[in-house]
Amino acid sequence: MSLAEVRHDWQKTEIEALFALPMNDLLFKAHSIHRETFDPNEVQISRLLSIKTGACPEDCKYCPQSARYDTGLEKERLLEIEKVLTEAKSAKAAGASRFCMGAAWRNPRDKDMPYLTQMVKDVRALGMETCMTLGMLSPDQASRLADAGLDYYNHNLDTSPEYYGDVITTRTYQSRLDTLTNVRASGMKVCSGGIVGMGEQATDRAGLLQQLANLEQHPDSVPINMLVKVAGTPFENIDDLDPLEFVRTIAVARIIMPKSRVRLSAGRESMSDELQSMCFFAGANSIFYGCKLLTTPNPEENDDMSLFRRLGLHPEQGPQANIESDSALLAKASAKQDKSTKQFFDAAAL
Repeated sequence: MSLAEVRHDWQKTEIEALFALPMNDLLFKAHSIHRETFDPNEVQISRLLSIKTGACPEDCKYCPQSARYDTGLEKERLLEIEKVLTEAKSAKAAGASRFCMGAAWRNPRDKDMPYLTQMVKDVRALGMETCMTLGMLSPDQASRLADAGLDYYNHNLDTSPEYYGDVITTRTYQSRLDTLTNVRASGMKVCSGGIVGMGEQATDRAGLLQQLANLEQHPDSVPINMLVKVAGTPFENIDDLDPLEFVRTIAVARIIMPKSRVRLSAGRESMSDELQSMCFFAGANSIFYGCKLLTTPNPEENDDMSLFRRLGLHPEQGPQANIESDSALLAKASAKQDKSTKQFFDAAAL
């Protein structure tokens, strides 16, 4: 009998019971399902680029891109297509199979749609999968992006319905679900997950995963983000989440959404190699890589490839990244400690 049963009727009590399992039992269950549905040593790699940074009208308390908070982030105009293509080519050369483009909008304007659809066509012409996150989409906008060839659309639920009002007040939970419905109806694949470590309770993490697993069709990709605390945002001083609770969230996501890609997303820069290794064992099989995740730090490509080599992991597809020697990586890490790093993505520097 298959362990990887796809269900859409999960009760919160069932999910909470999974979270409450002894860690060894939870990891064994999650990894067994992972091995049944995926190559356990293969990781899908994506690169995320901010194509329009800052000045977002929403009030998401975790986000440095909100115009409501003074985080030192300078707003940038929508990037020129040629600059986007330069980054996409670099990502492909480094082993990424998917290129994701994010804009800090509540929703895209109709006048931006021709530009966005051309961007999708040009990136796809490079032989890469494409993904965008642009805020809420109408049915017409979703159809236009799908017609242009957009493979994935990301729109996270962020947290449980019960905790949502403590995080965001300018967009309803239902509006997020409606956008996912519009994306799925257009024929695009859905990328949707959430953020943990925002002061929520364990029951909220169970509630988030319940919402995702009980969608009519499971998301194709489920990004699980660890909150990156940014000075100037309301969540800058929130208590850290126990890293083992993050691992539990990955494991439960793998169990109840057995055929979805579960992505380690924001927060990886602060995770040890050992913690990331536990997440891969628990069922994570997708990452974003590169120096920035929209506006917050992310591990560098060669650091990831060095970890992959040590763990015996390999990218899903595409050419192998140029892997530096471990001694070179250590030297780079030491050099990085001696110089200041920018907190925010500088779109103008591309």
